[in-house]
Amino acid sequence: MRTARFSTFVFHFLRVSSNPNAVAALTLFVAGLAIIPPAVAATPAETFGASTKGSTSVVDHSPWDRLLKAYVASGSDGVTRVDYARFKSISHQDLKTYIGALQGVDVASLDRPEQFAFWANLYNAKTIDIVLDKYPVKSIKDIRLGGGVVAAVTGGPWKAKVLKIGATELSLDDIEHGILRPLFKDARVHYAVNCASYGCPNLGYEAFTGKKLDAQLDAAARAYVNSPRGARFDGEKLIVSSIYSWFEDDFGGSEAGVLEHLKRYAEPALKRKLESITEIGDYGYDWSLNDIAH
Repeated sequence: MRTARFSTFVFHFLRVSSNPNAVAALTLFVAGLAIIPPAVAATPAETFGASTKGSTSVVDHSPWDRLLKAYVASGSDGVTRVDYARFKSISHQDLKTYIGALQGVDVASLDRPEQFAFWANLYNAKTIDIVLDKYPVKSIKDIRLGGGVVAAVTGGPWKAKVLKIGATELSLDDIEHGILRPLFKDARVHYAVNCASYGCPNLGYEAFTGKKLDAQLDAAARAYVNSPRGARFDGEKLIVSSIYSWFEDDFGGSEAGVLEHLKRYAEPALKRKLESITEIGDYGYDWSLNDIAH
C-alpha cells in the first residue's frame, strides 16, 4: 500500500512540477532506490544463535516422553514404529498441547545441550503431529503443506512454516538445516531428527534431554549404523543410507569420511568388514511411513 502511494506521488509530482532541478533530484532519488538491495532477513541460526552458558534452565519434555513410551514400539528388526492409529484417537491433542508449550520457551535462556534437546524434540513432535493430522497416509512425502516450488516437486511438509517461536515462523527444514546443523556442527543431528519413515534413524522411546544428550546421540548413531538401513553388505558391495550421500559434508566431506564415521560406531563384525572397504557401492532409502500397522 505504501509503495503504491509513493509511486502515485512521484507520478503526479513529475507531471505537475515546473522546477527542473527538483525533477532531476527526485529522479536521481528514485533511481537510487532501485539499486539499493533489499534488507536481508536474519537466518534461523542468527536468530536463535544465542545461548546461556551454565544455565540451569530445563525444558519439561515429560509429556513427549510419556507419548513416546505409549506409542513407539520396536519390531524384531530393531526398527521403531509408531502406532499412529491409537495415537491419533487417544492422545493427539496432548501432543498439540506439548508443542504449544515448546513454542513459548525462551530458547536463548538455555545452554547448548538443552537447546539441542529442545530443537530435536520439537522437530520430532511436530513431524508426528503433521502425520497425525493427515493420517492415514502411506508416506510423509504424500503430505503437502506448501512451501514453494521445491516442496511441490519433492513432496513432504518440510518447507512449510508450521511453527512459531517468538516472532519467528519456522519450517522443519529451518530447524534441521537452519539451526541444528549450522549451530551444533555435529553429524549426530541426523540420528536425532526423525522423518517418520522406515529408512530414517529410529524415533527413540524417550525424549532428548540436555543432561543425557551425548549418550542418547551416541546410542542413536550406533543403532542406525549397525542396522541394515544404515549400512549393509550385498556380497562384497557396501550399501549405505542415502543420508550419507545427501549430507556427505557432515560426515567428513567424502566417501572416505563416511567410511570413517561408520567405523566409529560399527559393532566389531561390521567394523571388520568395513576395514577392507575403500568405496561405497550404492545408496538407498525407504520413504514408507514408520507405521506399526505396516
